Amino acid sequence: MRLKDKICLITGAASGFGEGMAHKFTDEGARVAVVDMNGDGAGKVASDVGRGAIAVTCDVTSGEEVEAAVARVAEEFGRIDVVVNNAGWSNKNAPLMETDEATMRKLYDVNVMSIFHMTKSIVPRWRDGSGGVMVNIGSTAGIRPRPGLTWYNSSKGAANLMTKSLAVELAPDGIRVCGIAPVIGVTALLENFMGLPDTPENRAKFLATIPLGRMSEPRDVANAAAFLASDEAAFLTGVVLEVDGGRTV
Repeated sequence: MRLKDKICLITGAASGFGEGMAHKFTDEGARVAVVDMNGDGAGKVASDVGRGAIAVTCDVTSGEEVEAAVARVAEEFGRIDVVVNNAGWSNKNAPLMETDEATMRKLYDVNVMSIFHMTKSIVPRWRDGSGGVMVNIGSTAGIRPRPGLTWYNSSKGAANLMTKSLAVELAPDGIRVCGIAPVIGVTALLENFMGLPDTPENRAKFLATIPLGRMSEPRDVANAAAFLASDEAAFLTGVVLEVDGGRTV
């Protein structure tokens, strides 16, 4: 029960890593807001995790929608203790010159601007209260990039560095900011990362680059996020924890 009675808002929580975190945080005693642009999916996850979880439909690329989501969660629960910026997107693995401007902008809107919007919304509330914890889901792509994902890699590099810079600037306000850098995972974005059909043969090419011999799973990221969000990590800020099976060693 390391998150007992904490109020946690998780974006992109209708599937993948976010869904895993919603279940893990609830198991650890938290009250969870499942935030996703897929309202039906968010509703299902909220129903599945129980314990008074709520679903909030939100497009994290919109500052107005993020503010509305934060306001609703704060009104419903009275406060927000933890925010996890998990929502993310990747273009399909391809030569860098094949990526058009619209795709580039979407990468940054989803992976970078979403953190900007959430920061602008949640930080004033935390400064008026007793602080809080932000956990940003970056990627090993921003540390040890793979070819074919140059623009995605750069967006996750930005997310990783934003985590460190936010941590330094917000520490005097009692706000901790940490990040997680997962290796390629078993999520809906898997084929985009690979740029290949999801077959055992194609998976083997990627597994060969991960010393522990498997991809990340939602439970791996959820376990790390629960620790970083908890009081057990009270002296950690600016950390970008590599949940990668040794990929970035």
